[in-house]
Amino acid sequence: MCRWLAYAGTSVVLSELLYKPKHSIIDQSLHSHMGVETTNGDGFGVGWYGSDGDTPAIIRDTGPAWNNRNLREIAAHVRSPLFFAHVRASTGTAVQQTNCHPFRHGRWMWMHNGAVAEFQRLRRDLSLAVDPALYASLEGSTDSEVMFYLAITFGLDQDVPGAVAKMAGLVERLGREEGVELPLQMTIAVADGERMWTFRYSSGHASRSLFCSNRVDTIRALHPDLDFMRGVSDETRLVVSEPLGDLPGVWNEVPESSYAVVQPGHYDFLPFAPEPV
Repeated sequence: MCRWLAYAGTSVVLSELLYKPKHSIIDQSLHSHMGVETTNGDGFGVGWYGSDGDTPAIIRDTGPAWNNRNLREIAAHVRSPLFFAHVRASTGTAVQQTNCHPFRHGRWMWMHNGAVAEFQRLRRDLSLAVDPALYASLEGSTDSEVMFYLAITFGLDQDVPGAVAKMAGLVERLGREEGVELPLQMTIAVADGERMWTFRYSSGHASRSLFCSNRVDTIRALHPDLDFMRGVSDETRLVVSEPLGDLPGVWNEVPESSYAVVQPGHYDFLPFAPEPV
């Protein structure tokens, strides 16, 4: 599978989180502790919003993140209040730039870890459920991108949790109609430039790992020597496939079958379940 990181809060230089932590997302691309694969070298991507929160910028490449000089150069000079980073381990689709995460459509940005089981059998029916007006925007061959455009089809602009629930419901219904017992495995991050939503769900209720950072004031009290924490707001949050370090009290596991919205003044876990379509 893959590893990802999503950040929302005080504007920071990307390299502070992509490279500097002991078990950074770059380190995870080589030495994942909790992923299905130890190495995630089938491409990478970083997407970020500027201070105006408009359409995100995205860079993606098919090579491994750990030795990409352009990524290191960009990360040292770009500052953002909301950004995603993803390192890919292919589940069977081609290693090509259009299959690397994050994906973008207008102001929306999306990334995924997991899989639609037996995707090749379900791909046609899932793809045909995408709004015809959106179909031409599909560029790659991954289940993750199809899931994104299904969520847009089901009203991501109006109701993010509801649209993701309908997407998941369609995947599970079509999968089970084809005899796939456990059709869906997903941890997802999606953002619109102002807010970020994260989801953890799987048909078998044994989802891939996902962690969120603790409250900033709690981390400051536990670890007053952490330089990074001194300059960020109390509402800053990180959500990661696996912790960026082993300091006690910094990371909490995201509950199974849940979602959260990260926005000023709000950060709560709520139950998530697919909605029949």
